[in-house]
Amino acid sequence: MSTEPVDEFFQRTVAGWSAHPATGSDLADDLLALFDSQAGSRHLDLQARQLGKQGRGFYSIGSSGHESNAAVAAALRPTDPALLHYRSGGFYVHRARQVPGQHPLRDVLLGVVASADEPISAGRHKVFGNAELAVIPQTSTIASHLPRAVGLAFSLGRADKLGVDSGWPEDSVVVCSFGDASANHSTTTGAINAALHCSFQGLAMPLLLVCEDNGIGISVRTPKGWIESTYADRTGLRYFTADGTDPVQCLSVAREAADWVRQHRAPAFLHLRTVRLMGHAGSDVESGYRSRTEITTDYQRDPLLGTAKALVDNGILRPGEVLARYEDKRAEVARVAEEALGRRKLASAAEVMASIYQDRPDAVERRALEVPPREHFGDQLPEDEGPLTLAQAINRSLAEELGRDPGVIVFGEDVSRKGGVYGVTRGLRKKFGATKVFDTLLDEQSILGTALGAGLAGLVPIPEIQYLAYVHNAADQLRGEASTLSFFSNGQYRNPMVVRIAGYGYQKGFGGHFHNDNSIAALRDLPGVVLASPSRPDDAAAMLRTCVAAAHEDGRVCVFLEPIALYHTRDLHEPGDGGWLAPYPAPGTHHVPIGRTRQYGEGADLTLVTFGNGVPMSLRTAKRLRERGIDARVLDLRWLSPLPVDDLLTAAEATGRVLVVDETRRTGGVSEPVVTALVDGGFTGPIARVTSEDSFIPLGAAAYHVLLDEETIETAALKLANG
Repeated sequence: MSTEPVDEFFQRTVAGWSAHPATGSDLADDLLALFDSQAGSRHLDLQARQLGKQGRGFYSIGSSGHESNAAVAAALRPTDPALLHYRSGGFYVHRARQVPGQHPLRDVLLGVVASADEPISAGRHKVFGNAELAVIPQTSTIASHLPRAVGLAFSLGRADKLGVDSGWPEDSVVVCSFGDASANHSTTTGAINAALHCSFQGLAMPLLLVCEDNGIGISVRTPKGWIESTYADRTGLRYFTADGTDPVQCLSVAREAADWVRQHRAPAFLHLRTVRLMGHAGSDVESGYRSRTEITTDYQRDPLLGTAKALVDNGILRPGEVLARYEDKRAEVARVAEEALGRRKLASAAEVMASIYQDRPDAVERRALEVPPREHFGDQLPEDEGPLTLAQAINRSLAEELGRDPGVIVFGEDVSRKGGVYGVTRGLRKKFGATKVFDTLLDEQSILGTALGAGLAGLVPIPEIQYLAYVHNAADQLRGEASTLSFFSNGQYRNPMVVRIAGYGYQKGFGGHFHNDNSIAALRDLPGVVLASPSRPDDAAAMLRTCVAAAHEDGRVCVFLEPIALYHTRDLHEPGDGGWLAPYPAPGTHHVPIGRTRQYGEGADLTLVTFGNGVPMSLRTAKRLRERGIDARVLDLRWLSPLPVDDLLTAAEATGRVLVVDETRRTGGVSEPVVTALVDGGFTGPIARVTSEDSFIPLGAAAYHVLLDEETIETAALKLANG
């Protein structure tokens, strides 16, 4: 038996009521179902707290006080995609009632005890998720899931226009729930703005935003009336509100809101006024920041009590029958908990990591080497154009992928009519239309959120982030959302995407820090995320093919880092030599497997390991070294994650000496894992590294005081080779 005061208050209050004659309410079935779902969610919370105190449960952020969200589930279809707040127990249990053969109590408890048999994350985290219920798992969501929800709502219509099966019914409503504290997060305000921005332009945005307002974020109070004052009169956003203690009103308003979104294909905001019971989580000592009177007063606003009262007042159940039903649910949850405790746990690192990403190189190669339709190129195929620049090669490769697959879309700020700041996407909109190539608003979180949603709608998104420095504004969309979805869904959901980012330094006559950023540490350590860094035009085209194939076949998240300074570079050693141009690799002839390097030369004295801008710098250095009797080979890593360790070790052993030429910062840069990989791999020869400084990049010529230069590379190479 629970000793939680709210549990005791519920029982004592209901026991003190008198029975009422039946009123013949036509809501009897709805209210009974709602009560059972809410009671199930409540006893899951109580059980989770007990298991936590016993050291046998590992998650106790509960839904108590928020069980009115079960009415939102009742208003929707079980095929409507749902991205849920972590207090959505009532919603989850009630949605499972709508699909035969589901076991929501067991699902949640298997998550609480971290069992490998838990059906969505296999015990990796306690999340509300279930592919059969169209519940997309979110992890401790503090607004980070809203851009994805907006992206999915947008992409349902986009997929339909492109003739791509999204996997969702065409009249689906995307529901996304969050708390009142999360409503203040910049991610929330940006996502809602993006939804309204789309809707304002007449684009379909079937999004139901559900703000579960309990008035407090852990210990920080939300000003009374804040949510209503912020969203009730927002232009373009239909506003609905309901009192969580009134189940009849909740059912009615939730249905009205859901039906409105389904009919109008426009966003709506459902303000669900709730209460938080039993504190933020099991470890939260609520009495440290709330008075006893304040805490106990909230017991009267318990939504479970409100539903019980509606059952009694309408003569549907007598008070004793309500309590018996409540206790039956307690007993059921206890039985399921005991059974869950006996289930297996994840047994090894390999099992834990198995769902981070799918890796099928043979399937990726087959896809990459398929010859797509090419009529959009007209009479001149790119391989017949002659040598191309890096920007031109990427442009042609994007055109190839857009023509290959109706689900491939290219988008970002300035990519459509303008063709990108550097002309990389020039002409693509004209060839493929505004449905496949389109501009977005100026918000990196929304750009990546669109990609996250597009992947869930059966598309293969290729978003562009205009500069590397700007991705840090939205890094959590990659770190907390894209890179985790497969992991926390046991591979049942995935995030196929290729994120193009213009980056690195060495832009002459332009920029400063935000246009010459050389920090990629935030991208390098994301498990399962592919980080491609092409340098030559032919490699860029082929590597982009590989990344799109990996996204399509394996659902991989790929980041494609494009060196801005090399976009239009034509020469290598001397003006007019055309040494940095290359012919376009014809489809079906060239594929660059993830994790394979490119080597220049067979020099036996020294290996220069590099990437990006470092490749032409190292090639020029190697030429000067040869003039001084030192024969060096240059190894272009091409892939920064996963690092091509086998090729790296082979090239290192071939010369016995390695100089890592790293244009990123000394601290947190690429050279650190390269040196570590050499040492871990057993390489015993001398190793040195040259890097840029631990500095932001200033304007003008001052940039070259902190960026790696060829003189530094050559000096270090001579020292290493002659040492």
